[in-house]
Parts: sequence; C-alpha cells; structure tokens
Amino acid sequence: MPSLNLVEAINLALREELARDPDVLLLGEDVGLEGGVFRVTEGLQQAFGAGRIIDTPLAESGIVGVALGLALLGLRPVAEIQFMGFLPPALDQIISHVGRYRHRSRGVYSAPLVIRLPYGGGIHAPEHHSESIEAMLVHTPGIKVVVPSSPADACGLLKSAIRDPDPVLFLEPKRIYRAVREEVAEGMEPIPLGRARQVRSGRDLTVIAWGAMVREAQKAAETLAAEGVETEIIDLRTLSPLDTGAILASVRRTGRCLVVHEAARTAGLGAEISALVMEGALLQLKSPVARITGFDTVMPLPRGEHFYLPDAGRIVRAAREIMSF
Repeated sequence: MPSLNLVEAINLALREELARDPDVLLLGEDVGLEGGVFRVTEGLQQAFGAGRIIDTPLAESGIVGVALGLALLGLRPVAEIQFMGFLPPALDQIISHVGRYRHRSRGVYSAPLVIRLPYGGGIHAPEHHSESIEAMLVHTPGIKVVVPSSPADACGLLKSAIRDPDPVLFLEPKRIYRAVREEVAEGMEPIPLGRARQVRSGRDLTVIAWGAMVREAQKAAETLAAEGVETEIIDLRTLSPLDTGAILASVRRTGRCLVVHEAARTAGLGAEISALVMEGALLQLKSPVARITGFDTVMPLPRGEHFYLPDAGRIVRAAREIMSF
C-alpha cells in the first residue's frame, strides 16, 4: 500500500474517478499541461487528454459557470480555483446559481459538480492566497462543504464528492499538502460525506477541529496527556452538513468543548457549534464552550501569519483554562 501525501492522494482519487467514469472531467487554470499550481493534477492531461483535463483562462466566475453548465448537461466536472482568495468573483455563480438548481427546477435538475479550493495559511503566501472563508460557504444553502485533514480522507472524501448528485465545495488545507504521509489503498472505497471522525478518544475534553487544525489539536493533546488531561478530538470532515450527532455525543461524554478554526472569530463556524452544544448538551457541560480562532482582520502577510494562525500552544493554554474552570 503506497504512502502518500495529501497532494498525491487527491491526484490518486482524481485519476481513479476519471478512469471509472467517462463523464468526469477537470477544468481550471493550469490544471492540464502544468498539472496545477500545487501539481495536484500532474500527469492527468497526459493520461486522459486535453478534452477531459481542460486549461481555462484566468476567470474564476467563468470556470464555475462553465462547470455548472457541464453538470446540467449530465457531466461531472471538477473545477479547480487556485486559491480560496480568488473565489469571490465566482461567489455570484455559487450563491445565485450552483446552490439553487435543484430547488429552482423543483428537482428536475441537479448540479453534480465539485469545486476544489486550496485554502488557509501557513505557507507564507502573498495577499489573497491564505483566506479561510468556510463559514461564508457553509451559510450558503444547496451546497456541501468538505474539508479533509489526512491523505486517506482526502482520497475517500473526494471520491464521494465527485459521485454526489449535488454540488460540493472541496476545501484542501494547503498547509498540510506535503506535511504528512499516510498509507492510501489504490481503489479505496469512498468515505461518506456528512460523518465526522474521532481522531483520538478521551474523557476530559472534546476538541472539535477540521483541516490543518486537526494536526495542531493532535500536538496539543500529546502535551495535555502528559499533564493528565485526556483529550478527545473530533475531525468534522464535512462542514455542511454538520455531523451534529457526533459533536453532541462527544461533548456529552467529556462535559467540555473547545472549537478550533483558523478562520476569523466573529460569526465563524465555532460560534455555530457553540450554540449547537448549548442547545443540545447544556446540562452535561462542566465549563463554557471555548473557541480558539483566527482574528477579525485581513489575513496577515507572510511575516505576520504566525501571529494569526492558531497553534498547539494556544490550544493547550485554552484547555488548561477550561479544565480549571
């Protein structure tokens, strides 16, 4: 079984889906000849031809609009937006059209398309390359939002996203694109969307995270374990729809909850999860729900991004405050 990083695992999923289903095709800036800005699609145009791996102009609204049209005609396009910071020109397509087609056509049409989005900070990229606006996307009805945190999850979740009958936004935490390796079986089965993963079991505290923050939570859990605090980590995997059952079941067991995300704090997904826990597990709580997040500011330029991004140290300090409440 090959040991793959996140980039290689996504490439494997795309390659296998292209081979399995002739209706699958890829489009985006530089996805063909160059293999994508992060080389995620490297070698696929050579294997499947320029008719299925399509280089597009630098026009994000056009990429998503064309993908929607292809999906309505019965194909299964996978569009790549090079960085989440480039997404706003395409938001009109996503909000006004992509997410609405099933409702608009009273179920006659669906839009089975995937939009891949490298997102988040941590690679010292320039402005508009490190955004994390998943809460805005989760707030949009009619689309699913998926975030893998490991190579095997990236492969299995992307397969499910491509086979889903409705639009899926697939957020790729580029900070860990090449930071971790994991055995990924060729031909692995798709991982169902909408189900969270228990990364680590514990009895004292639930940490809820997604994407690159799962790794920071794991580092923090090791430190906390040495202090006698057993941390349970829940990786949401799918932000929309949320696996509310997994969140509440874990918090009811531990009685404490810490949500970690690198997006801005105000109206972030952490606020929604906090409200969910208050509504569904109030009587089991031993301390208030806490959040470790980015800040309500534009993502800093490279030299300052470490001040912005949550890390294991911030998680450990917050956990100690929760445990001493």
